Amino acid sequence: MARRAAAGLLRRLVPLAASDTQPRRGMYPAQYGATNRYFSIFYWIQGQQHPLYGCRTNVETDDSQQSAQMNFKVQKRSFSSSAAHIQRNPTYSVLNSDDVSYFKSILGESGVVQDEDRVAVANVDWMGKYKGASQLLLLPKSSNEVSKILSYCNSRRLAVVPQGGNTGLVGGSVPVYDEVNGILTCEAGCVLENLSSFVENKGFIMPLDLGAKGSCHIGGNISTNAGGLRFIRYGSLHGNVLGLEVVLADGTVLDMLTTLRKDNTGYDLKHLFIGSEGSLGVVTKIAILTPAKLPSTNVAFLSCNDYISCQKLLLAARRSLGEILSAFEFMDRHCINLAMKYLEGVHNPLPVSPYNFYVLIETTGSDESYDKAKLEAFLLRSMEDGLVTDGVIAQDISQASNFWRIREGISEASVKVGAVYKYDLSIPVEKLYDIVEETRSRVGDMGDVLGYGHLGDGNLHLNIVSTKYSDEMLAQIEPFVYEWTSKQRGSISAEHGLGLMKAEKIHYSKSSEAVQLMASIKKLFDPNSILNPYKVRRYV
Repeated sequence: MARRAAAGLLRRLVPLAASDTQPRRGMYPAQYGATNRYFSIFYWIQGQQHPLYGCRTNVETDDSQQSAQMNFKVQKRSFSSSAAHIQRNPTYSVLNSDDVSYFKSILGESGVVQDEDRVAVANVDWMGKYKGASQLLLLPKSSNEVSKILSYCNSRRLAVVPQGGNTGLVGGSVPVYDEVNGILTCEAGCVLENLSSFVENKGFIMPLDLGAKGSCHIGGNISTNAGGLRFIRYGSLHGNVLGLEVVLADGTVLDMLTTLRKDNTGYDLKHLFIGSEGSLGVVTKIAILTPAKLPSTNVAFLSCNDYISCQKLLLAARRSLGEILSAFEFMDRHCINLAMKYLEGVHNPLPVSPYNFYVLIETTGSDESYDKAKLEAFLLRSMEDGLVTDGVIAQDISQASNFWRIREGISEASVKVGAVYKYDLSIPVEKLYDIVEETRSRVGDMGDVLGYGHLGDGNLHLNIVSTKYSDEMLAQIEPFVYEWTSKQRGSISAEHGLGLMKAEKIHYSKSSEAVQLMASIKKLFDPNSILNPYKVRRYV
C-alpha cells in the first residue's frame, strides 16, 4: 500500500457529533468530585434459617432438607457451569437475636440492616449469576468495627462474606496522598473511579482501570487482584500495592500499611491477601503507587484480516511504541457486530466493510506531537507491511470515548442477548484464539462465540451467547474449555478469581501440592473457615 494512501486512511475520520465534553476513559471533567464520599464494607452473616425474603430462581432450597441437611443448590444457569450442590458446613452456627443485638451495640441501629429488600440486593451478584441466603447486612465504618465483628463471628462460628459496591450508605475519611512519591493511602471502601479523579487532580493516575470503575471498590480490586486495561503498561497489583491493613478472622488487625518501596525484612505477607478473594482476611486499608499523569494520550482503532496479524502487530507495537504503549486490546468481528446491535450511542469507526479482527491501541506520553508522530509512523509501517487493513486515530475526546465504549461495552452487550456463558482465561498469545475457533466449531448453530480481551497480557475473554440456556450447550462448553486451557498450561481465571463458580476447578491450573499448601495457609489464617466460605476452594 502506498504511504500516501495509508496516511489517508488514518486521517479520514472527522470529529463525531457528540459533545467534546464527554469524558474519555481515564479522563474526567474538571467539575468531577475530587474525593470519594462512600467507604462501605459489607458482611453477609450466613445462618441455617431461611432467608427473610424467601427463595428465588438462583437458589433453590428444599424446605424439608433445609433443616435436616442444609443442602443448598446454587444455580449457575446464567453464565457457565452446571448447577452446583453445596453441602452447608454443619459446624456453622445459627444466627439468633442475641447476635443481632451485639452487632447493634457496636454499629448502631443504622449499621445493621434486616430490611428484606436491602438484604435481597446484597444477596445477588450484579449480573444475577448467584443468589445467597444471608439474613443480615452489616455496615462497619472503621477497621476497629470490622475487627469486633470478625472476632465475634469467629467465636460464634458465623460465616462472613465481605462485599463491596458503590452504595453510598456510610461515610469515611478522605484519602491521604503523598505527592512527592506518588503514593495513595485510602480505605478499602473507596470507589475506584473516585480515587482516579482524586489523584488525577493532583497530576497522577491509578495504575488500575476497569470498565466497572464507577462501582467497584479498591478493597475488592485488591482482594481479587483485578487486572484491567492498564496492565500492559503498569503491571499487576502485586507490583503496585505497597502496603495493606487487613483484619484477620479472629479480629486481629494486621498492620502492613507501609509506604516503603523497599523492605526485605522477612516475608512480604501482603501478597497472600492480594487475590485471596477475602478468604484469608478482610482488607481495610491500602497504600498504592500511582504513576504520573502524562499529558499526551492517543487512541487508534484498527482492523486486521487474521489473528496472526494481531499477534505480529502486538510484537511490532512493543518494539516501535515501547514506553508510550499503554493499552493493546483485541476484538473479533462477532464482538463488533454485537456491540453495534446492543450498545446505545456507539458508532462503528470502520463502517465501510466488515473485518475479521479489530485492535484498539492507546499510547500515553509526555510530548503530544512526538507521541502522535510516533504512533502514526508505526501505523503507516503496519499498513505497508499488511498487518493493518484499515484504521483511524481519534481526533477528539468524543471519538476516543466511542472507541473505548465499544471495547468496554462488549460484556454489557452480551448479557442483552439472553444467555451468556463467560470464561476468563490466560493463554499463551500464539494459542489464544485457537480455543475460540474450536469452541465455535463445537457450539455450531446453538450460539455465537465471541473472543476479545487484553492481548498484550495474554488474557482472553471467551463468551458464548445464545437466546436461552441449555444443557446441550453447556455440555459442548464444559469441561472442554477447562481441559483445553489446562493442556496449554494456561489459567482458568486470568483476572476474575475463582469464587463459587470455579472453586472446584482449581486443579486445572494448580498442582495438587499447590492446592494442599493453599489449604494449609487457609487453615492457619482462618481455622474456623468463617471467611467467604465455599469460595476459592471449598474448605469444610
